[in-house]
Amino acid sequence: MILISVDYMVTRILCFGDSNTRGYIPGTDHERFPANVRFPKVLQKLTGKNFEIIEDGQDSRTIMHEDTRPGKEGRVGSVQIVPCLDSNAPLNVVILMLGTGELKHKFQNTPEQVGALLEKHFVKVILKRGIKLVIVSPPVLNEKTAYSKQRYVGGTEKSKQLSNVYSKIAKDNKCDFVDASKLKVGSDGVHMTKASQIKLAEMLVSKIKQMKF
Repeated sequence: MILISVDYMVTRILCFGDSNTRGYIPGTDHERFPANVRFPKVLQKLTGKNFEIIEDGQDSRTIMHEDTRPGKEGRVGSVQIVPCLDSNAPLNVVILMLGTGELKHKFQNTPEQVGALLEKHFVKVILKRGIKLVIVSPPVLNEKTAYSKQRYVGGTEKSKQLSNVYSKIAKDNKCDFVDASKLKVGSDGVHMTKASQIKLAEMLVSKIKQMKF
């Protein structure tokens, strides 16, 4: 029998989110930033060998609303999260950045309603499993762009309010919070710029260093 010695314990972190977690390049047709830009991959580099960062970002992922556009099926995060937690177990931390999709004007959600959905379908579910959680408030939308104007009427003000809503949820549930609302979005008014992706990784590594494992 061959014995394999392990010199350190690996902390496993899941980044679960929508197109910003996937690394959608603003103003493109679903093109993706390379690994040296996407915040989960940059986070991996910054945290080092004692950490394993797992990417799970999906374009148009929502908390619980079905996207009725052809080819956009299967993007309801509340349906996906439990199988995702199971398939990636064991996990020490989940970094969760969702809610932008719920702000589309066709869904008619208030920031408080979005927060309530996130808390019920994700925060409670993840914490119940004994996994640490970092809630990330997404960047503020710029609804003046053509892309955003088609989808997010009223979204700028709602996304500004989301930061306070998520912060309170984190406090109430005794989990961690990172405010990414001030990070810049690109030409489409929704997706983070290259600089914002890298900055978010830096913000997250600072938070992770404060956590006890």
